[in-house]
Amino acid sequence: MHVKYFADTDTALVEFGGTPVETRELDEHIYLDLDADGHIVSLTIEHAQSSAGMEEFSYERLPAKVAT
Repeated sequence: MHVKYFADTDTALVEFGGTPVETRELDEHIYLDLDADGHIVSLTIEHAQSSAGMEEFSYERLPAKVAT
């Protein structure tokens, strides 16, 4: 997964991988790209600072839970 922020257009792009074949508009600022099987390939957020709080971005990987 890659997250890119383009300050000049205030756009965030979250890439999961794959080849997009369809784009769905979730609202006027959020777009979802899907592959041929309907899996998410990427997510685009326009006006990211105001609509998604992109002033600060953090990532935390939590350990997998062990089945008991």
